[in-house]
Amino acid sequence: MTGPPPPGAHGGRGHLVGVDLDLSASLNPLAPDPTPIFIRHLDTIGDYPDDTRATAALADVLQVDPSRLVLTNGGSEAIALVAAELGRGSVSGPEFSLYERHLDLDPAAGRWCSDPNNPTGALAPTDDDALVRDEAFYPLATGRWSRGDAGVWLLGSLTKVFACPGVRMGHVIAPDAEHAERIRARRPRWSVSGLACASIPDLLDTADLEAWSSGIAELRNQLAETLAERGWPPAPAAANYLWIPDAPGLRDAMFAEGILLRSGASFGHPDAVRIAVPRPELLSKVLDAIPARS
Repeated sequence: MTGPPPPGAHGGRGHLVGVDLDLSASLNPLAPDPTPIFIRHLDTIGDYPDDTRATAALADVLQVDPSRLVLTNGGSEAIALVAAELGRGSVSGPEFSLYERHLDLDPAAGRWCSDPNNPTGALAPTDDDALVRDEAFYPLATGRWSRGDAGVWLLGSLTKVFACPGVRMGHVIAPDAEHAERIRARRPRWSVSGLACASIPDLLDTADLEAWSSGIAELRNQLAETLAERGWPPAPAAANYLWIPDAPGLRDAMFAEGILLRSGASFGHPDAVRIAVPRPELLSKVLDAIPARS
């Protein structure tokens, strides 16, 4: 392929085009390799999944009643289930495209938002009144598992936190136990794999959100500084990615260096790009590849 892949609804397609470094999907760049944990639980593949222990462990770290918590097959299933339950919703762009895909859009209905915003990386203000808050990147931005707002729907993605998109792990925190039970009734039977259910408690034991958030901020600041110096100033961000609202040609130039960035087209901004914060050992490669804007 002579150029980057056409813009899609999601990142993480670097393996399809043979790039050296895929920064189109925003995962935790400081997460330890989860492979040993998954290997430890391979014996679960012969049994039907039981999410009881995983739900209790996650509820404990989230500090919510387990009756309000529903594990899902990744954050995408969490979005789909809550959208099916609510039916209508409003979205103010730029925003993650999956909300609009699953909702009947109605400007008078409760608002959905990502926090921090995907794609800009900005945290929502403390007085934000969204009905559904997608906190997929919140732990990596703040060092805390959740904002914990009462009376709203909170969505999460362990896939992002532990950098393992191939093992789908998400969750819904419902406003109360009754609404959570309605989501469980909608969820397909055994939607969360036995491997995920068995591994979640051990993964949670490895989490160091404060250190990860602090380390990500240092990496992000170095990346933002170099981008600005080269003529590609990013928007202010708290997340593990940066949004460059005016970046025509940057995605092509970085692809030529073996690095794939996320196109802003699915967010309604075709001249923008989103770039994930890389792992520390890869930062210098990324900084060296950023071209000076002509």
